[in-house]
Order: sequence, then structure tokens, then C-alpha cells
Amino acid sequence: MARDKCRPSKNSSRCNGKDMMNFERDSAALLTTNTRLDSRISLQSVVCLLQRSNTNGENRAAYPEDVPPVISTPHHYLISVYHNHLYLLAVTVSETPPLLVIEFLHRVITTFVEYFEEFSDNAVKENCVMVFELLDEMLDNGFPLATELNVLQELIKPPNFLRTIANQVMGRTNVSEVLPTGQLSNIPWRRADVKYTNNEAYFDVIEEIDAIIDRQGATVFSEIQGYIDCCCKLSGMPDLTMSLINPRLLDDVSFHPCVRFKRWENERVLSFVPPDGNFRLLSYHIGSQSMVAIPLYVRHNISLKSGATGRVELTVGPKQSMGKVLTNLNNDSFKLEDVIVEMTMPKSVQNCMLISSTGKCSFDPTTKLLQWNIGKIELGKPPTLKGTVSVSGTANVETPPITVHFKINQLAVSGLKVNRLDLYGEKYKPFKGVKYITKAGRFQMQPQSNRMEAAETGAFGDLNICIA
Repeated sequence: MARDKCRPSKNSSRCNGKDMMNFERDSAALLTTNTRLDSRISLQSVVCLLQRSNTNGENRAAYPEDVPPVISTPHHYLISVYHNHLYLLAVTVSETPPLLVIEFLHRVITTFVEYFEEFSDNAVKENCVMVFELLDEMLDNGFPLATELNVLQELIKPPNFLRTIANQVMGRTNVSEVLPTGQLSNIPWRRADVKYTNNEAYFDVIEEIDAIIDRQGATVFSEIQGYIDCCCKLSGMPDLTMSLINPRLLDDVSFHPCVRFKRWENERVLSFVPPDGNFRLLSYHIGSQSMVAIPLYVRHNISLKSGATGRVELTVGPKQSMGKVLTNLNNDSFKLEDVIVEMTMPKSVQNCMLISSTGKCSFDPTTKLLQWNIGKIELGKPPTLKGTVSVSGTANVETPPITVHFKINQLAVSGLKVNRLDLYGEKYKPFKGVKYITKAGRFQMQPQSNRMEAAETGAFGDLNICIA
């Protein structure tokens, strides 16, 4: 594993003849595990390849998104995932389906987050021994083996202060000597003999809006990336059936292995025996632009001229109408929260003197990041940001795009809802709860570009996957 300098950080782990690493800001490996490592590869050569590889064909990658997720070399394939300033990198010596490796790397990240609460360089360093133990269980001679969180938690107990002290005193390890109860069953994702005093199941329906808005406020591109996260603490071996309102809205649905796919195909219901604890039941995509209601507007008047004083005026507010989704929604409950507006100003901008009616505004002269932290927006009170900008130089200055972050509680913007949840196989009645959240994914306003220019640029320059 590794941090990025400016930026490559890497992690390399072998699957099917693969090797795992993480790299740091100083381009050094943070953690490396070797499985049948080939002598023709060196750590330094991997670092150089990752830094020099660029999706735009340039000599050096300046940003994490410029590093392609799959890099081919004469003797190896480098497959990487970037998360929280770290690269998790797998090195394969033979041609392997890239999506298989990428999915495994995401499983590693999810496991680390569950064990250490975050996937960061500090978390890896502080729990280095447990990281190696987890990777040893998840990879067997380069092949993915135990990737289910329930199985791993039985094999390796999550970090605990008292357990750590006891292990140090007694000379024990966190690795269990007993085979997990679900390892050899037909339901490997759930351990046996689960017992709870209070049986409960919580479901979070979370939707992220990706959108590009042109300078007239018209939508150039929009889509929804959604997922249903669950926290099930149910005794015994419960069998759940969930029905949804508008399930046919969903495209490109990806299920947890516990979901019975045939029932979804035939009846559009989710039937599953849930894992114990936290897990992602499904993720989905809604690509129909007509189904994406843009929840807010940004009115902007930005004037930047070289060698002069420019002006910035921004007004942000909720849209009064969002189509069918909000027709039955009480306006008092529709509130934009955690609203943040960001602009990466051109290098020629020296200083910003801005005053906001709501929230706090800051400008970093080093990174040139202008950030306006608004917080919650009340209906009828659109916040404004006004002021001047000092611009030096003589070259033409382009108006930067505006990135917006926000969250809306108790709303799934697509209209997807949980209709009912039935439990079979157990006699108790669990407590059930559903929460809906809509938030910004990659949400940008293009003050300078017209609709045609924005459409040609595509959706934010997503990472390209190339198979050699």
C-alpha cells in the first residue's frame, strides 16, 4: 500500500500470481505482501510506472484520476484502486479479468474500513500486523479465498484495546484456531448460532446525483448512482423478503451474494438470508435523465480578467419544483444540508475578498481552492456570496467549474422506496427501519462552457479501463 506524492500512493497484492502494495507520498511502499513474486519486478519500477502512466498520454500523472486502473508491461499487469490518498495495487504475472481484481481490491478496502473504521496510511501503520493477517486469509497463494466479512471476523477478531493488552500479556494472536461455522455451509456469508436480545434490521437507501449543469442552468448530463446499505442484527437464520416501489427504474443492479437472483428476475423482489452486521445489499444505476430531478440551483456572475480586479457573485438555493418526486413531500421536510460550494481558481488568482450571507468562506492561496461552507439552506432564504478577486499576469483567465456538495435526508430522488419487509424462518418480530438520503456525487456547474462543449467533455473524465 502507498500514499500518493502529488499523488501516487500504492498498494500491491497478488491474486492468481499477483502481488500487493501501498505507496506513500514520498513514493515509498507503505506495505507490501508477496505471493509467488516474480524476480523481474521491483518495487521501484512499479512506482515509476504508476507515476509515469497517464490516461491522457502525458509523461507523468499529475492527479490520481490520471493513472489508469490497468497498466500493461512486458511481464506484468498492474491493476490499482485509489482510495483516500492511497493506492491499493495488484500485480499479476498473467492476463487476469481486471474487474475480478478490482472487485477484490474493493473488498479489501471495505474489510479494512470495518476493522479499523477507515482506510488510511495511519490506520495501516497502526494495525500493520492485523493487516498482514487479513491479507493472508483473503489471499491463498495468490487466489482470493475468504472475502466475506462474517467469516473474516470469526477468523480474526476485530481490534479491541482490552484484547490487544491480553494478547500481548498472554502471547496470543488475533487469529482463531477454529474453522468459522459458515465456512463450509451453503451460506458462507452468515455465521451460525447468532443470538441477540433485541432483533433489528436497518436499511439506508442512498442515492448520489452525478450531473453537469451549463451556464444557462440546463442539465447537460445527469444520472443516479444508488445503493442500499443494511445493518441486520437478527437471531438464528432469518430469511428476508423485501419488496420495492418502482423496482424497474433500476439499471445495472449489482447484488450481494446473499440475494436470490432468480426471484429478482421473475418477481422483482429481494429474497435473501442476510449476513450478520453491516453489508451492502445492492448497488444500482439510473441513467434516464428524465428521472433525475436536480434539487438546487446556483446563480453565478463571475468575471476574471488578468491584471485586474475580478468579481464573484454566487447565489445558491433549492429548486421549488423537482417534478413528480416532490409533489407529495412537505416543503418543511425538504431541506438541503451540508451544502459546500467549491471552485479551484486559476493560478493567476492571488487573493479573494468575499463576504457570505450564510456560512463561512475560505481561500487557500497555495492550492487556489475557494470553499464556501453553507451548511443548511432554509426555504425562502437563498445564501449569497459576493466580493472581489485579485488577478495577476497577462494571460487569458478561464472561469473554473463550480463543484457542489449537498445532502437531503428522507428523500430518494429517483422515487425508489421500500414497500415492505417480511421475515420467514424465525418466530420473533424484529424492529425495522428505513432511511433515505440523496446527496451530490460529482455535481458540477460549468459557468463558461455551453451545452455542446460540456457534452463533449463527458462525465468528469472517468478512469479508463484498458485490457492489454
